[in-house]
Amino acid sequence: MRFRTLKQLVQLCEQEGKSIGQLMLEEQALESGRSEEHEYNKMAAYYQIMKEAVHKGLTEDTTSRSGLTGRDAQRVAQYMAGTDSCVGDIACIAMANALAVSEVNASMGRIIATPTAGSCGIIPGVFVSSQNRFEWDDKRLVMGLFAAGAIGYVIANNSFVSGAEGGCQAEVGSAIGMAAGAMVELREGTPAQAAHAVGLALKNTLGLICDPVGGLVEIPCIVRNGFGAVNALAAADMALAGVRSVIPSDEVIQVMLEVGSAMPEAHRETAKGGLAQTPTGKEIMNQLYRKGKTKTKQGQEQEPST
Repeated sequence: MRFRTLKQLVQLCEQEGKSIGQLMLEEQALESGRSEEHEYNKMAAYYQIMKEAVHKGLTEDTTSRSGLTGRDAQRVAQYMAGTDSCVGDIACIAMANALAVSEVNASMGRIIATPTAGSCGIIPGVFVSSQNRFEWDDKRLVMGLFAAGAIGYVIANNSFVSGAEGGCQAEVGSAIGMAAGAMVELREGTPAQAAHAVGLALKNTLGLICDPVGGLVEIPCIVRNGFGAVNALAAADMALAGVRSVIPSDEVIQVMLEVGSAMPEAHRETAKGGLAQTPTGKEIMNQLYRKGKTKTKQGQEQEPST
């Protein structure tokens, strides 16, 4: 890639008169040695999987194997259909879509990790709801995914996208930044505005810990995806309105690296701290442990003797 920072990415786009998505498609083809058509078609297939996950999460049983989560996306959709939501229908639909994809993941369904499975609902939540709202064709959204990919590339190479390395700020935060920047481009904002959206988004997730109850990507991961989709839309609107990230976005990414590196192990996907170690969190873990032991014992008793 010819860029390692958002500043370099914006400069290249401005110099060559290209969108972030266009530039990323070309760079990806050059790096992979495959044609732009091949790379585009691969991304288009990914977007179809995202849309399928949204639909599945809103229409099918998404109860997880643990039994802890499921059908919250449908609850939000039903609530929205029956009353005026507090955040408005636009944000509520994005939230429901994000919850849907994250619940499909928790119930062992097929998703696209963007950038991780733990944050898989945010970009589809924003993209699918926006596509339906603005009646965009798939090509536009696929190019938006290349824009999101370029932003994710910068974050991953300068900080974290893994909760085990940098906390949930690295997973959910990165996905919010990717969605926000891409949304600016989808709304025909400039590359510079897209970069500001990333900084605005990331600044408001700094320090977010990764504390999955029972070590499962369910609680609080799923609801954080729902909130993340709404935050991404807000960051995009701020940037499109001309709000700038006073701290340059590349510097915000460096702060995320600093904060994640300083984060205690207990708050980096180990389930040793945060919500996982609340009285209720510990009781859930004990229940899962007892349930697992029972299943193992039953399985051993059913095995034929030799």
